[in-house]
Amino acid sequence: MKNLILFLMLVPCFCLAQKMETGTFSGLEQLQKEQPKPVIIHVYTDWCAVCKIESFQLNKDKELRQLMDKDFYVIHFEAEKTKEKIFFQGKEFNYLPNGNSGIHELALALSKNTNQPVYPLWILLDSNQNLVYYHEGVFKPEKMKQKLLEIAASYK
Repeated sequence: MKNLILFLMLVPCFCLAQKMETGTFSGLEQLQKEQPKPVIIHVYTDWCAVCKIESFQLNKDKELRQLMDKDFYVIHFEAEKTKEKIFFQGKEFNYLPNGNSGIHELALALSKNTNQPVYPLWILLDSNQNLVYYHEGVFKPEKMKQKLLEIAASYK
């Protein structure tokens, strides 16, 4: 048990060293005008141990990181700490405080479970922001790579 706790504490350190390039919702519209690409939205929370383990596994896969950086716009979205107003797909989304915590409306809007999203949550959109793939829970690197290659192939 001690080893698991230590591992979970160190995971963010490993991830920081090898982060994928990421963007924001505010810059997405302009980027799509300049160079249309599919979009990956990764919804997570800092407290989610599964999210941390998954992030570590994905970040250590160099081929997957390169595929994501080259052929997709990637947005990592912390559902419970992102507090700024976000405009996405013509709508405004705000942070909903709830005592000492809260959740962003966009996380709820992106999730099929509108009461409480399942983390991690992966939303894959085409360059016109239409849903292409939806995945709740752990997204294994092999399966993600296969799905992203399918989507990238349709844009070449």
